[in-house]
Amino acid sequence: MKKDFAQQLNELKEQARQLSDRLDVEGKKSRVKELEFEFSDSDFWKTAKEGGKEKADIKIKEIGELNDLIKKFEEIEKELSGVNSKILLEEIMAKIRRLEMETLFYGKYDKGAAILSIYAGAGGEDAEDWAKMLFNMYVKFCEKRGWQINVVDENVLEVKGSYAYGYLKKESGVHRLVRISPFSAEKKRHTSFALVEVLPEFKEPEGKESFKIPEDDLRVEFSRSSGPGGQNVNKVETAVRIVHLPTNLSAASQSERSQSQNREKAMDLLKAKLLKLMEENEIREINNLKVKVKPEWGSQIRSYVLNPYKLVKDHRNEVETSQVENVLAGDLDLFVEGDIIK
Repeated sequence: MKKDFAQQLNELKEQARQLSDRLDVEGKKSRVKELEFEFSDSDFWKTAKEGGKEKADIKIKEIGELNDLIKKFEEIEKELSGVNSKILLEEIMAKIRRLEMETLFYGKYDKGAAILSIYAGAGGEDAEDWAKMLFNMYVKFCEKRGWQINVVDENVLEVKGSYAYGYLKKESGVHRLVRISPFSAEKKRHTSFALVEVLPEFKEPEGKESFKIPEDDLRVEFSRSSGPGGQNVNKVETAVRIVHLPTNLSAASQSERSQSQNREKAMDLLKAKLLKLMEENEIREINNLKVKVKPEWGSQIRSYVLNPYKLVKDHRNEVETSQVENVLAGDLDLFVEGDIIK
């Protein structure tokens, strides 16, 4: 028996009430008032000038985050009070779902932007084509979420939006495709692999004036851009690739119009990779980072089967669907959220 509109609305209001309790919205409103009162005291700003800037910055950041959460919840409450159609009801349901998801993000970089890179595995044209299919899938997924995207290089996507890294970080790993190869004259079934790497946007580590890499540790390569860039494309060597020699990690950019801009973008991406590696290995100084790194081609995290049957299955949490075309068209919520909730 299908639920009528009034029943769905009442259930959604109860869901919102429970979310309010779980988020302690009223407690957060009280905390905002406390901070605002503290900010109104001239001694607070005097202390900040005299060396308490770091503490002041933390409190300013806290009030911003609290106000952002309160605003999101109040918007949901306002919309619930005036909802009059099933379409609007579904939109509010999606907002509540998104706010519930955001309560699960505790990581250092979860709220920020993400850098997503895709590498083709062994398999020639099929693997290259699979990497492009994955790239397009993530572009569509990000567009559906309203995130800002920038193609940094042929296989690198910069994603800016609320909790972009939190949502995307668990997409890192090997993705497997099984299909009839469009490149095979015999129409044989072929298995292809691609590696997805997701990094947080690079920001200078706190407590350090800069994250400097010795010039001798870098090899910088220039080439003609094959992407957008106006009159400079294929005329001037604006594309830049930087290799960190001690680790063999590399990063490239060709999205900007000038060589200097692409060099800066590639350097930020390389620093993000190095910073993640340092944190994973508990290394404090970049000069101590000397281990050669290769892409991790471990067991696949997800399979996409187009033949002899249709199925997308996440091997980490057993989430699956037969709607392969929809998934490849960017309908990834089932999988992205499934692994976060797990």
